[in-house]
Amino acid sequence: MTSVEICAGAGGQSRGLERAGFGHEALVEIDGFCCATLRDNRPQWNVLHGDVCQFDGKPYRGVELLAGGVPCPPFSVAGKQLGANDERDLFPEALRLTDEIAPRAVMLENVRGFLDPKFEVYRKRLFQRFRKMGYVADIKLFHASDYGVPQLRPRIVIVALRTKDVDFFTWPDKLQTTPPTVGDTLVDLMGANGWQYAEEWAAGAQGIGPTIVGGSKKHGGPDLGPTRARNAWAQLGVNGGSIADLAPEKDFEGMPKLTVRMVARIQGFQDDWHFTGRKTAAYRQVGNAFPPPVAEAVGRSIRATFELSAKRKVLVA
Repeated sequence: MTSVEICAGAGGQSRGLERAGFGHEALVEIDGFCCATLRDNRPQWNVLHGDVCQFDGKPYRGVELLAGGVPCPPFSVAGKQLGANDERDLFPEALRLTDEIAPRAVMLENVRGFLDPKFEVYRKRLFQRFRKMGYVADIKLFHASDYGVPQLRPRIVIVALRTKDVDFFTWPDKLQTTPPTVGDTLVDLMGANGWQYAEEWAAGAQGIGPTIVGGSKKHGGPDLGPTRARNAWAQLGVNGGSIADLAPEKDFEGMPKLTVRMVARIQGFQDDWHFTGRKTAAYRQVGNAFPPPVAEAVGRSIRATFELSAKRKVLVA
């Protein structure tokens, strides 16, 4: 199955869709560090560094999936929820590219705030635009913790399918297992430099983390979010005031900080996915990512839809 991804970021959705069986024909991203990360991990991918508003989708017409994590500030509380009045709103570009590429399916991710009542008219108009192009759109709220990720991280996903396929689509089921705790997820990384209290720390960090906050370029250094989030991390024995360069040393005492690699695990990235740039740039890439396990789950549902539709076509023939 082939795909085109816009606003690809550092590869959270890309990696999940790859695991679901999609091959990326093109990945469009405006941030240079993110592009470097994508190229470093997958040299064979066609990574296009530039503004999605300038991206021509017509050469990719006919791929199975158009995906993207369009910017969330227009719909997040932190971004003042300006919606269509925010210049960062790229849903119109997703619609333009849907028309140009004519994929079998569209998958778009955003923040939970997109479901707020103030955006009801916006959502209705968006779905109407999809309908005019021959797609039926649906929306679902996901919590990453339901798919094995050790943090809550609520995100909405929109899936739009052609009318011939829509009856075969079902949203992925939640995992029937309890998500791993922060302590169990990070104990080996916390003890990487011989920290003598790593096991003790892990025993006290038996819960999932609050949502990782990536921040923006206007923000200062990397940290784990506003006061409420930091307090929640403190309950898990983590100092959320900043991000550490290295794991605690053997004789360290107090609350440890997370490293970029630790945060990446909490986002659902495997350890072999490398993030380029210095600490602040790398942390922002991780913090703004769509957890790969959630993207994989939705991607598998979309792929299963195509397979079921094809089987139906064969039976009818």
